[in-house]
Amino acid sequence: MGFPGTWMTESESMVYRVVPKCACSTIGQIMFYSDHGRFFDGDIHDATAGLHKWAQEESQGPIEANVRAHRSYAFSCVRNPYTRILSSFFDKICGIQRNGKRYRGKLVPMLVQKYGIEVGSPDSGFEFDQIRSFRRFLLFARDTIRWHRPMDPDIHWSAMSGHIATFIANGGRYDHILWTERFNEGMQTVLDNVPTRHPVHLSEIPRFNESEGHGPKRAHPVEDYFDDLSMHLVYEIYKRDFLLFRYDFENPANKMPVGEIDLDEVHAKLGE
Repeated sequence: MGFPGTWMTESESMVYRVVPKCACSTIGQIMFYSDHGRFFDGDIHDATAGLHKWAQEESQGPIEANVRAHRSYAFSCVRNPYTRILSSFFDKICGIQRNGKRYRGKLVPMLVQKYGIEVGSPDSGFEFDQIRSFRRFLLFARDTIRWHRPMDPDIHWSAMSGHIATFIANGGRYDHILWTERFNEGMQTVLDNVPTRHPVHLSEIPRFNESEGHGPKRAHPVEDYFDDLSMHLVYEIYKRDFLLFRYDFENPANKMPVGEIDLDEVHAKLGE
């Protein structure tokens, strides 16, 4: 199984387990900059040089050797499950992707047909009932995660704890897990613990939101998308995420964590 979703700087200063929809573009660019003194020109997910990635065969040996020996500072990043699933919906289901097409080809037409989801179009200014469509998407996300129907769950809406766990299962250990909602504070903790070839000043780092501008803007506050049934579905899907990463299930309007992450607990629960 190895270490899927793991990135490492070429200098081996730090190791990062990617969790989709959790500031991964910005983190990847910070890692690239810390080695090279410049940002990657384009989406960091497309970079095939300058950064070790498990998906690149030649990177697997160095990553595995490093992680198993815990030679470098290892970290990941999480996000409030309510805002993360909303972001996945607007980016992956409603948005037009970098290649100018819909995400995963036939996925959106299938959702329209089987779940009655509307996604709007760029021609109409993405006008549609966002709340109704999102709640139907939530049913689909639950079906993929609970029963792997009508498809396996996508990495962008599968639970964060599942991504985090693969690193632990194969012998990795985290030194830090930061929150997207307190990004600068958490990323500064990482940078304070690693040697960097080029100094990184977080106040000067842009946010690399590669999904922005490709789809509809969220028209309502987060809490408006979640009625009692939606909250129940979210808790069914992401219970472990809420508990381990200390997010507030009771109040979708509160995106901030409500306690400190216990790394020993994370390793114990996700290493089972």
